[in-house]
Amino acid sequence: MSLPRTSLLAAAAAVAALVTLPIATPASAAAPTGKYVALGDSFTSGPLIPTQVDLNCVRSDRNYPHLVLSAIGSSAFTDVSCGGATTGDILNPSEGQLGITVPAQLAAVTADTALVTVGIGGNDIGFSGIIEDCVSAGYAKPFGSPCKDKYTAGGTDQLLTRITATASKVAAVLQAVHQAAPNSRVVVVGYPVIVPDSGYGCFPAVPLAFGDVPYLRSTEKSLNSMLRTTAGANGASYVDTYTPTIGHDVCKSSGTRWVEGLIPTVAAAPFHPNAGGEQAMATAVRAAL
Repeated sequence: MSLPRTSLLAAAAAVAALVTLPIATPASAAAPTGKYVALGDSFTSGPLIPTQVDLNCVRSDRNYPHLVLSAIGSSAFTDVSCGGATTGDILNPSEGQLGITVPAQLAAVTADTALVTVGIGGNDIGFSGIIEDCVSAGYAKPFGSPCKDKYTAGGTDQLLTRITATASKVAAVLQAVHQAAPNSRVVVVGYPVIVPDSGYGCFPAVPLAFGDVPYLRSTEKSLNSMLRTTAGANGASYVDTYTPTIGHDVCKSSGTRWVEGLIPTVAAAPFHPNAGGEQAMATAVRAAL
């Protein structure tokens, strides 16, 4: 997922000072060892985690695709994950964090590809804007649920509506991947825990209003549920990275948390996985493979 470029730059400075068509899933008793292609957004790319190997896409060589690669020993590897990417950016050229054009991620998937991991959907529902809104509202009304109130005004949960609308977009990505690499194993990687799996958060350390934390937790679970269902309906498997990261949320102490808060204390982008989080996601993907 993404944050505005200004936020990413600020975080860098601070560190330095989701109608489907069923498709048969290829059977596989072991992890594929042929060409591996990683597609996704910033939860895949690993922004600000050393070493950054592509500043335009804020991509780290310690993100989960690189760690999965080291375990399965694929014969070839291409990681085109990019911070800020949406499902549209998988299928079409886009603009990276530095304003440089990024080719459609799908272009990296060829007929000889054996494994494709896909981590996408968060930006389609507006992750960065949600975080900005909820942090700002949290500062103003910490004991209420101002962010939830905004997104559910009028009796409709706007975020659930966005998640529902994103399902067909994720399905289109998966179908395109199958078309490009008919014999590949396709894996959809869900999002890890962000806010605590229970309770009301840790304001002011993480400035989300007490009543908004359960709402945001429920929203992320709905996003992951959509990804699981859409994967299953489109010939892909799903990797749950939420369950194995419970207890390592933004409210935990440095060294225990696997996703950073508004002000990271280790090299990672705000509200994104740090190196420990990427390692935990890699462990979940390797287990699934």
